[in-house]
Amino acid sequence: MAASCSPKAQVISSELELQAEATTGEGSIWDTKRQTLFWVDIEGKTLYEYNPKTKENNSWKFDRMVSTVVPESDTTVVVSLQDEIVRVNLNNGQTTSIAPIPDNDGKVRCNDGKCDPKGRLWIGTMGFGGQKGAGTLYCVTPDGTVTTQIKDVTISNGIVWSKNKKFMYYNDTPTGKIARYRYDADKGDILFDGIAVEIPQGTGAPDGMTIDENDNLWVAQWGGAGVYCYNPYTGELLTKIDVPAPNVASCAFGGKKHDILYITTARAGLSAEQLEKYPLSGSVFSCKPGAKGVKAFHFGN
Repeated sequence: MAASCSPKAQVISSELELQAEATTGEGSIWDTKRQTLFWVDIEGKTLYEYNPKTKENNSWKFDRMVSTVVPESDTTVVVSLQDEIVRVNLNNGQTTSIAPIPDNDGKVRCNDGKCDPKGRLWIGTMGFGGQKGAGTLYCVTPDGTVTTQIKDVTISNGIVWSKNKKFMYYNDTPTGKIARYRYDADKGDILFDGIAVEIPQGTGAPDGMTIDENDNLWVAQWGGAGVYCYNPYTGELLTKIDVPAPNVASCAFGGKKHDILYITTARAGLSAEQLEKYPLSGSVFSCKPGAKGVKAFHFGN
Protein backbone atom coordinates (compact mmCIF):
# COMPACT_ATOMS: atom_id res chain seq x y z
CA MET A 1 0.00 0.00 0.00
CA ALA A 2 1.59 3.24 -1.10
CA ALA A 3 1.82 6.15 1.27
CA SER A 4 0.14 9.32 0.14
CA CYS A 5 2.25 12.50 0.18
CA SER A 6 -0.94 14.43 0.75
CA PRO A 7 -0.60 18.22 0.86
CA LYS A 8 -2.96 17.95 3.84
CA ALA A 9 -0.19 16.46 5.94
CA GLN A 10 0.51 18.62 8.98
CA VAL A 11 4.07 19.86 9.51
CA ILE A 12 5.27 20.48 13.07
CA SER A 13 8.62 21.78 14.32
CA SER A 14 10.57 20.09 17.09
CA GLU A 15 12.61 21.77 19.81
CA LEU A 16 15.97 20.89 21.30
CA GLU A 17 15.35 18.90 24.50
CA LEU A 18 18.85 17.73 25.36
CA GLN A 19 22.01 18.76 23.56
CA ALA A 20 24.26 15.75 23.01
CA GLU A 21 26.71 14.34 20.50
CA ALA A 22 25.54 10.73 20.28
CA THR A 23 27.09 8.79 17.44
CA THR A 24 23.81 6.88 17.06
CA GLY A 25 21.12 7.98 19.54
CA GLU A 26 18.64 5.09 19.58
CA GLY A 27 16.18 3.01 21.59
CA SER A 28 14.14 5.82 23.16
CA ILE A 29 11.44 4.63 25.56
CA TRP A 30 9.46 6.31 28.35
CA ASP A 31 9.45 4.70 31.78
CA THR A 32 6.08 5.56 33.33
CA LYS A 33 7.16 4.50 36.83
CA ARG A 34 10.28 6.66 36.90
CA GLN A 35 8.83 9.38 34.61
CA THR A 36 12.07 9.42 32.64
CA LEU A 37 13.26 8.79 29.11
CA PHE A 38 15.72 5.97 28.54
CA TRP A 39 17.82 5.97 25.37
CA VAL A 40 21.19 4.69 24.16
CA ASP A 41 24.19 5.67 22.08
CA ILE A 42 25.04 2.45 20.23
CA GLU A 43 28.66 3.11 19.29
CA GLY A 44 29.16 5.11 22.46
CA LYS A 45 28.33 1.92 24.41
CA THR A 46 26.22 4.03 26.77
CA LEU A 47 22.75 3.81 28.30
CA TYR A 48 21.17 7.15 29.28
CA GLU A 49 18.27 8.11 31.54
CA TYR A 50 17.02 11.63 30.92
CA ASN A 51 14.76 13.40 33.42
CA PRO A 52 12.84 16.23 31.68
CA LYS A 53 12.01 17.87 35.03
CA THR A 54 15.57 18.17 36.30
CA LYS A 55 17.27 18.07 32.86
CA GLU A 56 19.66 15.49 34.31
CA ASN A 57 20.97 12.84 31.93
CA ASN A 58 22.47 9.94 33.88
CA SER A 59 24.59 7.34 32.11
CA TRP A 60 25.86 3.75 32.36
CA LYS A 61 28.82 2.58 30.24
CA PHE A 62 29.26 -0.93 28.86
CA ASP A 63 32.11 -2.91 27.34
CA ARG A 64 30.13 -3.55 24.15
CA MET A 65 27.68 -1.70 21.92
CA VAL A 66 24.23 -1.22 23.48
CA SER A 67 21.35 -0.95 21.04
CA THR A 68 18.05 -0.76 22.92
CA VAL A 69 16.51 -0.62 26.39
CA VAL A 70 13.16 -1.64 27.91
CA PRO A 71 11.80 -1.03 31.42
CA GLU A 72 11.43 -3.91 33.86
CA SER A 73 10.95 -2.68 37.45
CA ASP A 74 11.41 0.44 39.57
CA THR A 75 15.13 -0.24 39.74
CA THR A 76 15.96 -2.39 36.70
CA VAL A 77 15.91 -2.17 32.92
CA VAL A 78 16.79 -4.75 30.28
CA VAL A 79 19.21 -3.82 27.51
CA SER A 80 20.55 -5.47 24.39
CA LEU A 81 24.31 -5.50 24.19
CA GLN A 82 26.10 -6.53 21.01
CA ASP A 83 25.53 -10.26 21.57
CA GLU A 84 23.59 -10.55 24.80
CA ILE A 85 20.45 -9.48 26.64
CA VAL A 86 21.24 -8.29 30.17
CA ARG A 87 19.44 -6.85 33.17
CA VAL A 88 20.86 -3.61 34.56
CA ASN A 89 20.47 -2.61 38.20
CA LEU A 90 20.07 1.17 38.00
CA ASN A 91 21.12 1.68 41.61
CA ASN A 92 24.55 0.09 41.36
CA GLY A 93 25.08 -0.53 37.64
CA GLN A 94 25.50 -4.27 38.07
CA THR A 95 24.41 -6.49 35.18
CA THR A 96 23.11 -10.03 35.04
CA SER A 97 22.80 -12.09 31.87
CA ILE A 98 19.36 -13.09 30.58
CA ALA A 99 20.26 -14.67 27.25
CA PRO A 100 23.02 -14.74 24.63
CA ILE A 101 22.07 -13.64 21.10
CA PRO A 102 23.79 -15.35 18.12
CA ASP A 103 26.39 -13.01 16.62
CA ASN A 104 27.60 -15.21 13.73
CA ASP A 105 31.21 -15.21 14.96
CA GLY A 106 31.17 -11.49 15.60
CA LYS A 107 29.70 -10.54 12.21
CA VAL A 108 26.31 -9.33 13.45
CA ARG A 109 25.06 -7.32 16.44
CA CYS A 110 21.79 -6.55 18.17
CA ASN A 111 19.88 -3.52 16.96
CA ASP A 112 16.36 -2.30 17.81
CA GLY A 113 13.91 -4.11 20.05
CA LYS A 114 10.77 -3.72 22.17
CA CYS A 115 8.64 -5.78 24.53
CA ASP A 116 5.32 -7.19 23.38
CA PRO A 117 2.04 -7.07 25.39
CA LYS A 118 3.03 -10.27 27.22
CA GLY A 119 6.43 -8.96 28.30
CA ARG A 120 8.58 -10.83 25.79
CA LEU A 121 11.50 -8.91 24.28
CA TRP A 122 11.62 -8.87 20.48
CA ILE A 123 15.17 -8.06 19.41
CA GLY A 124 16.61 -7.87 15.91
CA THR A 125 20.16 -8.12 14.62
CA MET A 126 22.08 -6.68 11.67
CA GLY A 127 25.47 -7.15 10.05
CA PHE A 128 28.21 -4.75 11.12
CA GLY A 129 28.43 -3.63 7.52
CA GLY A 130 24.69 -3.76 6.92
CA GLN A 131 25.03 -6.84 4.70
CA LYS A 132 21.77 -7.84 3.05
CA GLY A 133 19.95 -10.63 4.86
CA ALA A 134 22.56 -11.02 7.61
CA GLY A 135 20.15 -10.25 10.44
CA THR A 136 17.40 -12.07 12.31
CA LEU A 137 14.46 -11.09 14.49
CA TYR A 138 14.34 -13.03 17.75
CA CYS A 139 11.90 -13.26 20.65
CA VAL A 140 13.33 -13.56 24.18
CA THR A 141 11.11 -14.73 27.03
CA PRO A 142 11.79 -13.75 30.67
CA ASP A 143 13.22 -17.22 31.37
CA GLY A 144 15.90 -16.61 28.72
CA THR A 145 14.46 -18.74 25.92
CA VAL A 146 15.38 -17.34 22.50
CA THR A 147 13.31 -18.21 19.41
CA THR A 148 13.79 -17.14 15.79
CA GLN A 149 10.87 -15.20 14.31
CA ILE A 150 12.07 -13.67 11.00
CA LYS A 151 15.19 -14.66 9.07
CA ASP A 152 17.16 -12.85 6.33
CA VAL A 153 16.65 -9.36 7.76
CA THR A 154 19.07 -6.59 6.78
CA ILE A 155 18.59 -3.86 9.42
CA SER A 156 16.01 -4.84 12.03
CA ASN A 157 14.07 -1.87 13.41
CA GLY A 158 10.91 -0.36 14.84
CA ILE A 159 8.55 -2.89 16.43
CA VAL A 160 5.11 -1.89 17.78
CA TRP A 161 1.78 -3.58 18.46
CA SER A 162 -1.75 -2.44 17.64
CA LYS A 163 -4.22 -1.44 20.34
CA ASN A 164 -6.24 -4.63 19.92
CA LYS A 165 -2.99 -6.66 20.17
CA LYS A 166 -3.76 -8.45 16.93
CA PHE A 167 -1.07 -6.86 14.74
CA MET A 168 2.64 -6.18 14.95
CA TYR A 169 4.40 -3.60 12.74
CA TYR A 170 8.04 -4.02 11.80
CA ASN A 171 10.72 -2.21 9.79
CA ASP A 172 13.53 -3.81 7.82
CA THR A 173 15.04 -0.40 7.13
CA PRO A 174 16.51 -0.79 3.59
CA THR A 175 13.19 -2.10 2.22
CA GLY A 176 11.60 1.33 2.72
CA LYS A 177 8.45 -0.44 3.90
CA ILE A 178 6.59 -1.04 7.15
CA ALA A 179 5.39 -4.62 7.29
CA ARG A 180 2.31 -5.81 9.17
CA TYR A 181 2.12 -9.20 10.87
CA ARG A 182 -0.80 -10.94 12.49
CA TYR A 183 0.13 -11.44 16.13
CA ASP A 184 -1.00 -14.11 18.59
CA ALA A 185 -0.44 -12.61 22.05
CA ASP A 186 -0.81 -15.91 23.90
CA LYS A 187 1.57 -17.95 21.76
CA GLY A 188 3.82 -15.11 20.58
CA ASP A 189 3.46 -16.25 16.97
CA ILE A 190 3.41 -13.90 13.97
CA LEU A 191 2.23 -14.28 10.37
CA PHE A 192 3.05 -11.83 7.55
CA ASP A 193 -0.05 -9.85 6.62
CA GLY A 194 1.21 -7.45 3.95
CA ILE A 195 2.77 -4.01 3.69
CA ALA A 196 1.13 -1.31 5.79
CA VAL A 197 3.15 1.66 4.53
CA GLU A 198 5.54 2.32 1.68
CA ILE A 199 7.82 5.18 2.69
CA PRO A 200 7.73 7.98 0.08
CA GLN A 201 10.98 8.26 -1.87
CA GLY A 202 13.25 11.08 -0.82
CA THR A 203 12.07 11.07 2.81
CA GLY A 204 14.67 8.69 4.25
CA ALA A 205 14.33 5.11 5.47
CA PRO A 206 12.20 3.74 8.34
CA ASP A 207 14.17 3.37 11.57
CA GLY A 208 12.72 3.42 15.10
CA MET A 209 8.96 3.61 15.49
CA THR A 210 6.24 4.19 18.06
CA ILE A 211 2.45 4.02 18.00
CA ASP A 212 -0.24 6.32 19.39
CA GLU A 213 -3.58 5.56 21.04
CA ASN A 214 -5.31 5.76 17.64
CA ASP A 215 -2.96 3.14 16.12
CA ASN A 216 -1.14 5.66 13.94
CA LEU A 217 2.54 4.92 13.39
CA TRP A 218 5.22 7.53 14.19
CA VAL A 219 8.36 6.64 12.28
CA ALA A 220 11.86 8.06 12.71
CA GLN A 221 13.26 8.24 9.18
CA TRP A 222 17.02 7.96 8.77
CA GLY A 223 18.09 10.51 6.19
CA GLY A 224 14.64 12.12 6.26
CA ALA A 225 15.26 14.84 8.88
CA GLY A 226 12.05 14.07 10.68
CA VAL A 227 9.47 11.79 12.26
CA TYR A 228 6.61 10.89 9.96
CA CYS A 229 3.15 9.79 11.11
CA TYR A 230 1.17 7.33 8.98
CA ASN A 231 -2.26 5.73 9.13
CA PRO A 232 -1.30 2.03 8.82
CA TYR A 233 -4.73 1.09 7.47
CA THR A 234 -4.58 3.50 4.51
CA GLY A 235 -0.84 4.21 4.24
CA GLU A 236 -1.56 7.95 4.28
CA LEU A 237 1.03 10.37 5.60
CA LEU A 238 -0.72 12.43 8.29
CA THR A 239 2.00 14.49 9.96
CA LYS A 240 5.67 15.32 9.59
CA ILE A 241 7.77 16.57 12.49
CA ASP A 242 10.77 18.55 11.27
CA VAL A 243 14.01 17.75 13.08
CA PRO A 244 17.21 19.77 12.51
CA ALA A 245 19.26 16.60 12.03
CA PRO A 246 19.22 14.39 8.90
CA ASN A 247 19.59 11.02 10.61
CA VAL A 248 16.62 10.59 12.92
CA ALA A 249 16.83 7.22 14.66
CA SER A 250 14.04 6.72 17.22
CA CYS A 251 11.03 8.30 18.86
CA ALA A 252 8.86 7.67 21.93
CA PHE A 253 5.85 9.31 23.54
CA GLY A 254 6.38 10.41 27.12
CA GLY A 255 5.35 12.81 29.83
CA LYS A 256 2.59 12.29 32.39
CA LYS A 257 -0.04 12.43 29.64
CA HIS A 258 2.10 10.63 27.05
CA ASP A 259 1.60 13.64 24.80
CA ILE A 260 5.25 14.64 24.32
CA LEU A 261 7.18 12.97 21.51
CA TYR A 262 10.88 12.56 22.26
CA ILE A 263 13.19 12.06 19.29
CA THR A 264 16.78 10.80 19.18
CA THR A 265 19.23 11.51 16.36
CA ALA A 266 22.67 10.46 15.13
CA ARG A 267 25.94 11.95 13.98
CA ALA A 268 26.88 8.68 12.29
CA GLY A 269 26.96 8.77 8.50
CA LEU A 270 27.28 12.56 8.26
CA SER A 271 30.12 14.35 6.51
CA ALA A 272 32.05 17.21 8.09
CA GLU A 273 30.03 19.60 5.92
CA GLN A 274 26.75 18.08 7.07
CA LEU A 275 27.79 18.25 10.72
CA GLU A 276 28.63 21.91 10.25
CA LYS A 277 25.20 22.48 8.73
CA TYR A 278 23.40 20.35 11.35
CA PRO A 279 25.49 20.84 14.53
CA LEU A 280 22.75 19.51 16.82
CA SER A 281 22.89 16.05 15.25
CA GLY A 282 23.18 13.48 18.03
CA SER A 283 20.88 15.45 20.34
CA VAL A 284 17.42 14.67 21.71
CA PHE A 285 14.46 16.72 20.47
CA SER A 286 10.82 16.98 21.54
CA CYS A 287 7.43 18.32 20.52
CA LYS A 288 3.73 18.05 21.31
CA PRO A 289 2.20 16.74 18.08
CA GLY A 290 -1.42 16.66 19.26
CA ALA A 291 -1.45 12.89 19.74
CA LYS A 292 -1.01 10.63 22.75
CA GLY A 293 1.11 7.54 22.94
CA VAL A 294 0.54 4.35 24.88
CA LYS A 295 2.38 2.96 27.89
CA ALA A 296 5.47 0.94 26.95
CA PHE A 297 5.29 -2.77 27.74
CA HIS A 298 7.72 -3.90 30.44
CA PHE A 299 9.92 -6.98 30.30
CA GLY A 300 8.17 -9.87 32.05
CA ASN A 301 4.85 -8.09 32.60
